[in-house]
Amino acid sequence: MRAIVVVGSVLWAASAIAEAPDASVAPAASDFVATLDAHWLTRDDDASIAATNAAIRDGLRAYPTDYGLLWRAARFRWWTADGEASEKPKRMAAKEGWNYAKRAVEVKPDGAEGRYYVALSIGAYSQAVGILKALTDGLEGQFVENLDLALGRDEAFDRCGGRRAKGRYYWELPWPKRDLKRSREELAKAIAMNPEHLRNDLYLAQTLLKDGDVKGAKAAIDRVLTGAPDFDPPEARRVKAWARPVADEIQRELK
Repeated sequence: MRAIVVVGSVLWAASAIAEAPDASVAPAASDFVATLDAHWLTRDDDASIAATNAAIRDGLRAYPTDYGLLWRAARFRWWTADGEASEKPKRMAAKEGWNYAKRAVEVKPDGAEGRYYVALSIGAYSQAVGILKALTDGLEGQFVENLDLALGRDEAFDRCGGRRAKGRYYWELPWPKRDLKRSREELAKAIAMNPEHLRNDLYLAQTLLKDGDVKGAKAAIDRVLTGAPDFDPPEARRVKAWARPVADEIQRELK
């Protein structure tokens, strides 16, 4: 009888071991990518921010040269920098995003995503340190080169984000390098391809306002304030908040 019990116990233990998950099997890189994409949709939520940071940390620890993880890490760090008003946190987040994007480019030099987020991270970093300093440090060439390479690979990536960034670039440049005509042209291309993206019209409103077309700026900013957020709710919330002081400035100019 005791032998039967022992045999039964051994068989039960063997069955339990066979059914238990293998703790040594780590999540695949694609699992981390899926996590980052899922939380990107709610990226202004504290829980999503924490989950994204954890996925970047753990994913790149396990897969330090995975292209999909690297450019998505750069995307999130750029988004963080984009929303920062203070110089130091904006600069630090932009620099981290820039480093991730450069690593992505090393893995896949012809990838539109890596090149695009190199450019956007350089842009955010330049805003943090000051456009004049960025020009003096030679960052303009790196920005333009990577953005043009991204546009050449995939003009539609990030809802025509390359055109949007190019339009903003021509607006941000100091005189005499500023080119409001080319800013309007690039933003018009972005709007034609993705009219639902509210940042296109925010940037256009600011370009038109600087160019003296106050009525055109009013029409553009109204599209931002009344536009549907469905295309990207976190982005829409950010852009609509930025649009309110611009709308106030336009209203003052109309009086």
